Amino acid sequence: MYNMDHYDEEMKYMHQEDDWDRDLLLDPAWEKQQRKTFTAWCNSHLRKAGTQIDNIEEDFRDGLKLMLLLEVISGERLAKPERGKMRVHKISNVNKALDFIASKGVKLVSIGAEEIVDGNAKMTLGMIWTIILRFAIQDISVEETSAKEGLLLWCQRKTAPYKNVNIQNFHISWKDGLGFCALIHRHRPELIDYGKLRKDDPMTNLNTAFDVAEKYLDIPKMLDAEDIVGTARPDEKAIMTYVSSFYHAFSGAQKAETAANRICKVLAVNQENEQLMEDYEKLATDLLEWIRRTIPWLENRMPENTMQTMQQKLEDFRDYRRLHKPPKVQEKCQLEINFNTLQTKLRLSNRPAFMPSEGKMVSDINNAWGSLEGAEKGYEEWLLNEIRRLERLDHLAEKFRQKAAIHEAWTDGKEEMLQKHDYETASLSEIKALLKKHEAFESDLAAHQDRVEQIAAIAQELNELDYYDSPSVNARCQRICDQWDALGALTQKRSEALQRTEKLLETIDQLYLEFAKRAAPFNNWMEGAMEDLQDTFIVHTIEEIQGLSTAHEQFKATLPEADKERQAILGIHNEIAKIVQTYHVNMAGSNPYTTINPQEVNAKWDKVRQLVPQRDQALIEEHARQQNNERLRRQFANQANVIGPWIQTKMEEIGRISIEMHGTLEDQLTHLRQYEKSIVNYKPKIDQLEGDHQLIQEALIFDNKHTNYTMEHIRVGWEQLLTTIARTINEIENQILTRDAKGISQEQLNEYRASFNHFDRDHSGALGAEEFKACLISLGFDIANDAQGENEFSRIMSIVDPNRMGVVTFQAFIDFMSRETADTDTADQVIASFKVLAGDKNYILADELLRELPPDQAEYCMARMAPYTGPDGVPGALDYMSFSTALYGESDL
Repeated sequence: MYNMDHYDEEMKYMHQEDDWDRDLLLDPAWEKQQRKTFTAWCNSHLRKAGTQIDNIEEDFRDGLKLMLLLEVISGERLAKPERGKMRVHKISNVNKALDFIASKGVKLVSIGAEEIVDGNAKMTLGMIWTIILRFAIQDISVEETSAKEGLLLWCQRKTAPYKNVNIQNFHISWKDGLGFCALIHRHRPELIDYGKLRKDDPMTNLNTAFDVAEKYLDIPKMLDAEDIVGTARPDEKAIMTYVSSFYHAFSGAQKAETAANRICKVLAVNQENEQLMEDYEKLATDLLEWIRRTIPWLENRMPENTMQTMQQKLEDFRDYRRLHKPPKVQEKCQLEINFNTLQTKLRLSNRPAFMPSEGKMVSDINNAWGSLEGAEKGYEEWLLNEIRRLERLDHLAEKFRQKAAIHEAWTDGKEEMLQKHDYETASLSEIKALLKKHEAFESDLAAHQDRVEQIAAIAQELNELDYYDSPSVNARCQRICDQWDALGALTQKRSEALQRTEKLLETIDQLYLEFAKRAAPFNNWMEGAMEDLQDTFIVHTIEEIQGLSTAHEQFKATLPEADKERQAILGIHNEIAKIVQTYHVNMAGSNPYTTINPQEVNAKWDKVRQLVPQRDQALIEEHARQQNNERLRRQFANQANVIGPWIQTKMEEIGRISIEMHGTLEDQLTHLRQYEKSIVNYKPKIDQLEGDHQLIQEALIFDNKHTNYTMEHIRVGWEQLLTTIARTINEIENQILTRDAKGISQEQLNEYRASFNHFDRDHSGALGAEEFKACLISLGFDIANDAQGENEFSRIMSIVDPNRMGVVTFQAFIDFMSRETADTDTADQVIASFKVLAGDKNYILADELLRELPPDQAEYCMARMAPYTGPDGVPGALDYMSFSTALYGESDL
């Protein structure tokens, strides 16, 4: 249907053209060109009625051929002409023609029937130009322009690829003849060898174009090459009239080109969508396969026996978190973005929604990912607990070995000593000495009871913690306990024997006894001190190492008193020596009451004094290590306490941007990309925090009182932040794609967003069914509270929520609103386009597809079109109707 705005513009143009410039018509060259051109144009139509004119101002005087011309070019019947030869009859016929022209909305200025009847050349040419404008030029429409401007734009578009052609007007731009040749070559390249034409040979160019147009295009020769070349400025109306004949001659080719373009567009969309579906399936398959392989590894809880093996497992887990998982996070995010983009493109191209293969939905991917992260979290906790357990086991095992070695060294030879029968041949003094010695041994034995109990307790704890070498520990502990029981029994037996002979003993050296009594506990104290000073320790905090240091300082404070005791014990021995020397006592051997001698006491005392500074150094080094650990805790906490709130703030800001409506979608997209850039630029701080976290784990630091944030919190927040900004940008891009494809204005988008936000009470970014219904009603949708209204609302919900999730996203809401307010390609339109290419046949041939479509898309159609089975079919006929219907039915042809 003719556009009325264009029609009004044409009327203004025609009114201006009707205001003849009489001075210009006096130019003989222009008048000659118009006579020839207008005469040829009229004859091109009159010959359809079997007649023609020779003199334009003479042959139209009686009005008969004028009325016939109007009937041919309009396809309508005029009033019956007068057949008389009188002037009044001629004027009547001309008036009927002029009235018909006026009835077509053309205002004739200064043109009367009398002047045409009188043969006024200027008025006759003006009238013919008015007819040409109305019936040959006015209906020309190219994009948003029409008539003269439309015809000029059409010429410019068609000649644009020819560098030596520059059409700017309808006079001097055509003098070299290349413009006419370019129009012919563009549509019928086989008719003219354009490469042989020269710009400096206009006569050859013009005559070539005129001859070819007359011979092959049925366009009469309306111009003379000599007139155009010999005139400084060729007549514009003559040129326009001749060029319009080219436009109408090629209009059929234009329609075919439009139809081919439509089919190419539809096929390109379908090919692109199929590629996106294949890409999604492959990416989803690869990601699910990786998750399937990774979860069993993370769920493996087989404990190891050594710290080295568990440390390697922890290192493997760190590599997984740093190297293997991040690319998969990006793949998962890209998969969701590709899925959303594909669904948007399918909706915009009026295609059914894409349904991935079973088990490969986005929800399936998310469920598998959730299982992966659950296994990952449990695996990390298990690793750390196992390391703590092995560390504790190593410490206990070493402590067991030290105490067992000390005890075994102490018990070495004790059984043989207790089994001696030396008291049977001993003198009374020797028996007394043996008895006292035995009493001292019993004291020593009692002092060692605690060590035996500690050994048994440590062995029990190693068994409870499932120590890998528990059998050897249990065997050694059993040997110690059995030996201890045997020592107890032997001690009791020897004590009874000595007591039986005690009555026979009368003398005893009190000083030996006193030495033995004081030396034994002091010796045991020194052995305990040496054991404590050599005991290994494990701490995790400054407070624990400070407690050990305080205990050590308290121990050192007791050394002066211990030294006094040592001096006193040595004084007893010196007194014995003095008595022996003074009274010449015959001493047959060493102190009968103890095996401890002053040399041993001094040696052990020296050992204790030597171990004290070593213990000092060990405590100092451990204190420095704990200070370094505290520094690492604070260093991590200082960064985490900044990064954690920063991530939360960015998440809230992105949420506000996606809800608020500040500026256009492009402004919002620019704002979001700036946010994305600032977020990506923040990644070095995350990496630095990862490095600090690795140092903490390598230092075996398991807690941090300076922050509530763990590295896992930061990682999860960072991944959520990257995913959220990517999804939000994708939503805005899809909104822009929807807006551009559907022609939705920014004001409409703002109105839709405002309505959506108003009913999104919880700011979740999605509407429930009732919220969505209220939103539609607020926008003017008539949804009644009856059965018909519920059916209509159910239909709408099936469009915006095809997966029956019970919620409507803003993108789905925009897609629905754009579908309700915009038009898209349909199957009927594609069928109509194919019918144009097929020449109105119900089928199409392969040759026709190859001629009208690009090779790849022609092959695409031939591979998918079914053979045509209608009664009017021919061999090789293809059914384009079922093919076009399938494009808008199932997405996979």
